[in-house]
Amino acid sequence: MLEKQIEKRVCEYAKELGMLVYKFTSPGRVGVPDRMFICPKGLVFFIEFKRPGGTSTAPQTREQERIESYGLNVFVIDDVAKGKLVLDIMWGKSRAIA
Repeated sequence: MLEKQIEKRVCEYAKELGMLVYKFTSPGRVGVPDRMFICPKGLVFFIEFKRPGGTSTAPQTREQERIESYGLNVFVIDDVAKGKLVLDIMWGKSRAIA
């Protein structure tokens, strides 16, 4: 399965759950994750999509570490089922935030 197919299916599922999904770009900054997800009650996280078995480049890894150092989650997803599992977990966390 291609990266864009994985991304499309995971993003569709996120929207079904009620998440906001944004294609994330940052002019002048390489390596930012592909998508930003926003759950109710303010939970925000990012996903970098890869083809099956794919890994992040050095600039992507640096950006992921930078974002995580601010307390946000960044996931690298190479499979639709894994992506849906991450969304289910994060959705549950967002519902538990008081």
